[in-house]
Amino acid sequence: MTTPFLTFAQSKRAFKKNVKEFRKHYKQEFLDEARSPFYNNKKGMDDMRFYKAKRKYKLSATFKRTPEAIPFKMSTYSGNTQDYILFGIATVYINTKKVPVHIYQSLRLKELEEYKDHLFIPFNDLTNDESTYGGGRYIDLKMSDIKGNKVVIDFNRCYNPWCAFSDGYNCPVPPKENHFEVKIEAGEKIFAGKKKK
Repeated sequence: MTTPFLTFAQSKRAFKKNVKEFRKHYKQEFLDEARSPFYNNKKGMDDMRFYKAKRKYKLSATFKRTPEAIPFKMSTYSGNTQDYILFGIATVYINTKKVPVHIYQSLRLKELEEYKDHLFIPFNDLTNDESTYGGGRYIDLKMSDIKGNKVVIDFNRCYNPWCAFSDGYNCPVPPKENHFEVKIEAGEKIFAGKKKK
């Protein structure tokens, strides 16, 4: 007789496999995207570093929509700005500390069919400039990831902005509301290679 429930060992293997597949896809996008720092050129990608996948950083959060939020201009490291709106706020507990996570929506991307449900979490944490990129890291979500007032935020999927690898990009600067006073030892680490100029 089979059971619909996974054992702990099976669940752990499935979790690690899922993170591994995400990172494989993430790297492939660098090769496929014409604007990326590694377009059609794997040289340097061996210097990308990641924390081991950790289940404790895949977090269930309560979510509150912010329908009254007004658009604002998010700064980028190039000195330009991009138009965003605060879509909602998720609350997670990281190492027992309560952390509000502000989730944003790009007003430009929402006009594109492919990205109309795309949501964005740019953040800083206490690993920046130590084991992770000093300019912060990002997580992508979809509206469909939000179920009622719940959403899962998997920090194992956080990644570096392109600015971590090369100059010349308009990478959003994480707003101060997403400067977390905790260490998030998950996802992508600081690039070990030489940054392109």
